[in-house]
Amino acid sequence: MDSDGTQDARGTHASPVPRPAGPPEVPAMPPRPPRAPATPPLPDGSAFLTWLRAPRPDAAPGVWRFGHRPRPAEEPEEIPARQLLSGALIAFLVGWLIWSLLQNGYLGTWWWVPFDLIVPDAWRGGDSDLGETGTFIVYQGYELLVALGIMVGAARLGRWGEVWRRFVTPRFRRPQAQEPRTTPEDDPAQWNELRAAGAPDAAERLAAEARTGLMRDVDHARIMRAWQGVRTGRHTLTTFSGAVLKDGAAACLHPSGERDLPARLARHDLVTGQVRLGTTVDDARNPYAYRGTGLGLGPDLLGTSLVAVGPAGSGKTGTVVRPLAESLCLHALAGRAAVVVVGAAGAGLGPADAYDVVVRIGNQDSEYDLDLYGGSTDPDEAAAVLAEALVGDLADPHPGSDSRRSTTVLAQLLGPFRAVHGRFPSVPELRQLLDGAPGPFAALRQGLQEAGQESLLRELDARERQMGQPGDVGGVLGDRVALLDRPAFAGFFDTSGQSRPFTLKALDHPVRVRIDLPQRGHADASKMLARLVLAQFTASVAVREDRSLFACLLLDDATGVVTPEAVRGIQRLRSGNAGVVLTLRSLDDVARPLRGPLLGATGCRMALSGLTPWDGQDFAEVWGKEWTEARDVTDRQIIAETPAGKAVHMLRRVITGKAPTARAVTVRQVERERWSASELAHGVPAGHAVLSLTDVKGEHAPPLLVDLRG
Repeated sequence: MDSDGTQDARGTHASPVPRPAGPPEVPAMPPRPPRAPATPPLPDGSAFLTWLRAPRPDAAPGVWRFGHRPRPAEEPEEIPARQLLSGALIAFLVGWLIWSLLQNGYLGTWWWVPFDLIVPDAWRGGDSDLGETGTFIVYQGYELLVALGIMVGAARLGRWGEVWRRFVTPRFRRPQAQEPRTTPEDDPAQWNELRAAGAPDAAERLAAEARTGLMRDVDHARIMRAWQGVRTGRHTLTTFSGAVLKDGAAACLHPSGERDLPARLARHDLVTGQVRLGTTVDDARNPYAYRGTGLGLGPDLLGTSLVAVGPAGSGKTGTVVRPLAESLCLHALAGRAAVVVVGAAGAGLGPADAYDVVVRIGNQDSEYDLDLYGGSTDPDEAAAVLAEALVGDLADPHPGSDSRRSTTVLAQLLGPFRAVHGRFPSVPELRQLLDGAPGPFAALRQGLQEAGQESLLRELDARERQMGQPGDVGGVLGDRVALLDRPAFAGFFDTSGQSRPFTLKALDHPVRVRIDLPQRGHADASKMLARLVLAQFTASVAVREDRSLFACLLLDDATGVVTPEAVRGIQRLRSGNAGVVLTLRSLDDVARPLRGPLLGATGCRMALSGLTPWDGQDFAEVWGKEWTEARDVTDRQIIAETPAGKAVHMLRRVITGKAPTARAVTVRQVERERWSASELAHGVPAGHAVLSLTDVKGEHAPPLLVDLRG
């Protein structure tokens, strides 16, 4: 049985490298044998059961929920230690003084009135029925009650209970491991939901696998995903139970047959879907509920997209992109997500074994190619995506602009070529057509005439009339295509069916893809290819049939990629259960009119250490202001008017070395920036970042100072 997302629209199995049906047809790759797990299973499964049963309380967006202990929303007012201890000591001395005065009769005998009213007369004399010993006990007992009353009053006034909790209890408290308390009814390791649905045998098999250490976190997440398919009607209970009884924890495998990644660098919790990126700093600028908590990101936050800005060496790749890529690859193995990671070759985005498809553009040893047209068979759709990749950065950067002329020019060539040859042109063929080479045009015209394609002939005639006219963008498109018509890319972007092209139409499956861009000597081509992948991604996720599968594109270094059409595409991703992660060295890599729309289109915004003040100003504007309490303290010198007062002031000056002053405190509400441009530029330590979050439900987290190394 396959988990959700491991079948295509026709119900057939996806190959280990899923791609949509359609030309060019490529033989399916034979299944790879399952790789040995990165970490051998424990004999008794105790570590897995402890992980599975750990508490994960509901928390605010971005809080690492695994083992989280909620804190109050507001910081409790804590008395300084010196003031607390001195107050406790003074309260004790006052209580002692009162008791001493009572004992010695300096305050009278009124405190014996309750004793006289309550105790019978027969108990007071030495010749009473109680005897001398009993009478002594009665009197001493009353004095003890009075002493206890005085002590209780002194304890309340001196806050002895807080002193005990802050200074005494921590010295005797032993750190204890977090032992989750579960009952058989709510124990997740018992799979009670399966038992209630009528699959007790499958539940017992899974529980046994968990106890014996044969199950791991990816297995649990994958089986839960498959069970979700049963609940939604995608699969039958019989099929699910049969797969579990046959394979146990290895049921519903990913098409690659793998159950884990070859290595993990970050901390993951597949129950909540989070990956831990760091620790929220215990800083006054952070909300109290977030201070000291872990920072965890998952699909619920990445579904609103994330943009991270920081200079080279600030940790964008190692502390942000790599952990997120690792997390999404685990989600893909669990049948929950499809991930595409794009970066420069050797950028450290994970080993090749962690991916199903690795496209090394410019490397002749690459097993896979990249489809220049995104797997589309519609000339207009292919032209729109290709135009965005070629000249999207040359369009008017204002959000209302478009590149329809470039799309029209390409469509006038792609449509006739596909009608004649049954495929789209290769890079050299497209360059010749854009340059207006007479031979290819004549052959194309002859083919259209023989096929009786009158409408496409009119398209070709219109292209010929426009060539060489002022304002024609065909020459610009040809120059951009020429960047791909280089010897280094001779074996790539093939459309004749001789290569194995990968298309982003495969995002209907839980596929893991890494695309290496050729940076050295081909920087402009790399930017163009990055725009191509982003354009294909936003176009593909909008037409997916199975939107329960989260799709995410991680683009390491999005310099030159953000265009007006890209911003519009990012805005539409949330409704398609998809998101993008973009990293930038500076917001200067984005056209000025697009910086505000980009920050507005992404729900998660990260400013890393080393930001420039003008970049910090853009973040400060998008994060806005908040009302805060400002305290103005004024010290006013006290002028003595009497001789005695002057003598006292002189004595204080001799002792303290300062003139006597009176302090006045004014408290008022003011509106200030959450983080100013200066604070973002100079107040964020190395290895830290300021991050604001928004989840797909619309819940917000204010800008948080986060230690990415914690």
